[in-house]
Amino acid sequence: MAPLTALRVCLLVFFSAFVTVSLGFGLPVLLNAVTGLLGVPEASVSECVVVSYLLFVLYVATPRIPRGLVEDKGGESAKILEDFHSERMKVVQLDVSSNEQVNRAAHFVRDNLEDSERGLWALVNNASVSTFGGVEFTSMEAYKEVSEINLWGTIRVTKALLPLIRRAKGRVVNMSGLYGRMGNIAQSPVSVSKYGMEAFFDCLRYEMKSWGIKVSVVEPGNFAAEILSRDVLASAANKQWAEASPDVRDDYGKARFDQIMALIRSQCNGGQKDVGPLLDAMVDAVMSKHPYTRYNAMEPYWWIRLQLMTHLPTVLSDLLYF
Repeated sequence: MAPLTALRVCLLVFFSAFVTVSLGFGLPVLLNAVTGLLGVPEASVSECVVVSYLLFVLYVATPRIPRGLVEDKGGESAKILEDFHSERMKVVQLDVSSNEQVNRAAHFVRDNLEDSERGLWALVNNASVSTFGGVEFTSMEAYKEVSEINLWGTIRVTKALLPLIRRAKGRVVNMSGLYGRMGNIAQSPVSVSKYGMEAFFDCLRYEMKSWGIKVSVVEPGNFAAEILSRDVLASAANKQWAEASPDVRDDYGKARFDQIMALIRSQCNGGQKDVGPLLDAMVDAVMSKHPYTRYNAMEPYWWIRLQLMTHLPTVLSDLLYF
């Protein structure tokens, strides 16, 4: 593994140097060409760099620009929300993997609306389960269990409540994740379900546009530390190793298996703990007049990695990260 690690480090250094040199020499030339086409006097290299950096700061580092709220502050509806008390909350237990329970919950929602003809304003799909494991160490039952909740459960609930949401011209918000946009080692069970969720909501967004319904996807970063404790990781790893076939255990070897588990542990140890950005994204998706299609509620490292893995040619992103 040492030569592979050294190669990866060299590739990352080379890529960083390449981007730096490209930006340093190529970007000013490109910007000067653009300003020339627009009839603006040719800018200096330093001005080009300053303008580019300013645009980057405005896009990444500044707070989100307000885009208005559905409920205007000070209005009658806002007053109702301000006076909201817990006794107004209706709670129904729901297993999203059950057609019967989902249909019953949809009837419950309709019966408890003040005016069912006005419909339901928002649905936030947040039911999700997570697991980990290499492809050859993950059972078919585990794949099915994760997808039954994350993918099929999400589709089931959305379809059941869409008629009410269409009446209100409301919102559908789905909790996906960074593994809905990129894969990773030992993450195929979650990635399979999340990729499917992203595809479903892309298609739903296209179909619902003519109805005036906004469909958004919130993509959290690495919150594994909040889901998988050290004891859970150890127990799951022992179970996967014990249940693997003799051929798989012989081919991988315990040392290689433990190395993969160490990678999972390191990701969990470095996971996010502040759910504030995640909650802010959910609120914005529900309340903003112009919600975003996707919200990247993740740490800078994962955001940068996501952009590289989804925009670079696959051969380059594979060399950088695997």
